[in-house]
Amino acid sequence: MILRDYQNDIVTKGKSILKKFGIVYLAMEVRTGKTATALTIANDYKRVLFITKKKAIQSIQDDFNALNYNYELVVINNESLHKIEGKFDLIISDEHHRNGTFPKPNLSAKFIKKNFSHLPMIFLSGTPSPESYSQLFHQFWVSDKSPFANYKNFYSWAKDFVNVKEKNFGYIVKDYSDAKFSDVNACVSKYFIKFTQNEAGFSTKVNENVLICTLKQSTYNIIDKLKRDLVVIGKDEEIIADTKVKLMQKIHQLSSGTIIFESGNAKVIDDSKAQFIKETFKGKKIAIFYKFQQELNAIKSVFNDCLTTELNVFNETDKHIALQIVSGREGISLKNADVLVYYNIDFSALSYWQSRDRLTTMERKTNDIYWIFSDKGIERQIYKQVIAKKDYTLNHFIKTEL
Repeated sequence: MILRDYQNDIVTKGKSILKKFGIVYLAMEVRTGKTATALTIANDYKRVLFITKKKAIQSIQDDFNALNYNYELVVINNESLHKIEGKFDLIISDEHHRNGTFPKPNLSAKFIKKNFSHLPMIFLSGTPSPESYSQLFHQFWVSDKSPFANYKNFYSWAKDFVNVKEKNFGYIVKDYSDAKFSDVNACVSKYFIKFTQNEAGFSTKVNENVLICTLKQSTYNIIDKLKRDLVVIGKDEEIIADTKVKLMQKIHQLSSGTIIFESGNAKVIDDSKAQFIKETFKGKKIAIFYKFQQELNAIKSVFNDCLTTELNVFNETDKHIALQIVSGREGISLKNADVLVYYNIDFSALSYWQSRDRLTTMERKTNDIYWIFSDKGIERQIYKQVIAKKDYTLNHFIKTEL
């Protein structure tokens, strides 16, 4: 593997920032080569820990082998960090925005801070703060070199950096999402190297299409009854939506033909979307993103042996692939697919912006993406929110559905 000129320039800048500040944040858009860039910056160290998603581990190891560097690299997913042994000289945290939960840090952020906060760190993400600049606090908090190190916790930081508001969901909660961009940016900008696909020479056009699928009338009957009565009682199972949150979740599930019952059991009640996808994209190699586990079962039942959930099988055969949106939205390439198809849509704007670029390569000129929405479902309302880089929330659901 030979780095492109822009990657070599970023390596030089990155090494300088890392040496000076102890942190460098590579905010490089997907497919611009941030993994190889980070691995090259790390070439000055002896033992490096690379934290990523499970599905991306093999790809990162392949890049490292292709670069032929001599330092020791340990690649692990965030959920397995507790298994790590030995000492390291440098931490690389991939898709680092995942450590940006607020107002409380997540388990991964806590572990990194507790065990590695004294080490130099490289952060990687194409979307450092997709929903709020408040997401940056805990991302830097994991390091002793954080520009916010003098703040005890997020709440004390928020007093200076966030316009704290209140939201009413039938009860009052504090909303910490309105961070003061100029104030936050003044503190963190020196750590960032930002690089876009346009700067890298990409000319990929994303063709985004919404296709409408009609579900079985029995599915719509269940949705209508649930909205009206907040309960549907069957022979063996019940669907109960006794809170607005549960009603939103149940309608979301039913809109793609699956349901999780009150007992915890789950079932495919309508495979119309899977049938629609198979017929519409006949003759094409398809990558399918689904949200709920039962949606995968619906897809499997329709595609049978023509489907895999393993990336290496997808790349080496003519089989289609189905991936869960959150686990598949980052760190992998689906460039071998002819089309990217969404069985359902996630509430998260991050899922939208990350997952839609899985087809992108420098050589590919067009990405064909298709959203399959039921004609009377909730998906279009969610879509309108997330394309505006906003999460779909309970508050929005109440306004549009009730």
